[in-house]
Amino acid sequence: MKNKQAITLLFLANIISGLAQGISMVAIPWYFVKVVSRPEVFANAYLLITFLTLFWGIYAGTLVDRYSRKNLFIVINIICGLFIGSVAFFGIHMQYLSDLLVILVFGITIFNYNIHYPNLYAFGQEITEPKNYGKLNSYIEVQGQVTSVLAGAFAALLLTGTTNNILEVGGFSFTLPFNIEQWKIYEVFLMDAITYLVVIFIFVSMKYTSIAKDKTHVDGIMERLKGGFSYLKNHPIIFVFGFASSMLFAFTLVEVHVILPSYVDRFLKMDGNIYASAEIYYSFGAIMAGLLILRIFKRFNTVFGVIVLMMVVSFAFYAMSVYDVLWVFFLGNFVLGITNAGVRILKTTYLFNHVPNNLIGRTNSVFGFLNTVVRMLLIALFALPFYHISDNIRYGYIVGVIMMILTLIPLILWYKRILNVEKN
Repeated sequence: MKNKQAITLLFLANIISGLAQGISMVAIPWYFVKVVSRPEVFANAYLLITFLTLFWGIYAGTLVDRYSRKNLFIVINIICGLFIGSVAFFGIHMQYLSDLLVILVFGITIFNYNIHYPNLYAFGQEITEPKNYGKLNSYIEVQGQVTSVLAGAFAALLLTGTTNNILEVGGFSFTLPFNIEQWKIYEVFLMDAITYLVVIFIFVSMKYTSIAKDKTHVDGIMERLKGGFSYLKNHPIIFVFGFASSMLFAFTLVEVHVILPSYVDRFLKMDGNIYASAEIYYSFGAIMAGLLILRIFKRFNTVFGVIVLMMVVSFAFYAMSVYDVLWVFFLGNFVLGITNAGVRILKTTYLFNHVPNNLIGRTNSVFGFLNTVVRMLLIALFALPFYHISDNIRYGYIVGVIMMILTLIPLILWYKRILNVEKN
């Protein structure tokens, strides 16, 4: 594999920044649900942030295709590190953070995600030979989820601390020789900011040779956006598959940030360590997907794999909506990890093999735009008073079942056509 050192540094940077970011993204929703008891504030803020990503997400894709992907990583990390670091120091000084500042940290992290992952996959495609695309996507998934396991474990620890030297993670108890106090939200943010700054130095030292990127677009934004839409318009099979296979990811993002905290608090009636531990089980499932999905479906095809995985996760969603049992909850998150990561690996590999590298950022932006619209609708739906009565938030998983069924329809109807594109 060419550019081994660059790929290694890319993974290292992703691990370091992903760990602290993951802790922050777990801590913030729980902070609003349990610490300040204002989940509706977070839900409304999340809806607004998601709306703004409609514009930012699709523009971010054009930046990925226009500028050096390495330099984009450096600039974005500087911006995020300085902003979150400033908020953290303000919180340490005041011993307090307003809801607005906490939401702004969440917002800038979401905005970072909207350019980080399209840039990560495009950069990976750029410095990797086509024969290694599937392997690269699996490595990215495994690396990302190992980081999420660590983030979930640390979040479980930092959100609740320990009581009488007892640490509870993943439904298990461990005795420590010392007690750990619960971290303040601004202390979590300080750790987050430091990792951004560390990552900058990693990218500065990175050297590589481009393999796939053959043309840099310097057109205006509208021209660049039209390129993505035009490509998908001329390739409707790729559009149908890409859009349909994005729906599980759309629901999962809303599930993590909106459904899960309230579900643990109101339906399971458990604490923050259980909420954070869900990330651990999800990540173990995603790691398994990264290691095995391509091998499992090697004898079949991409679209068949996506259909099977969406069927499996539908059963998991139904079980979680009915049973307030801890092992069902953990198993459901494990299955969600397998299926969501598996679908993402299959989808990304499919797009790598069918979309030119100089168009990959813009086509992913189109899918991201549509994905964001779906997430906005879901957030607005779960903001309705019905879902905040008693334990009604559990019915959010029934919505997930319905979404998966609706998504399966075009995949099944277009099965042969999608398969023919893949074979050709």
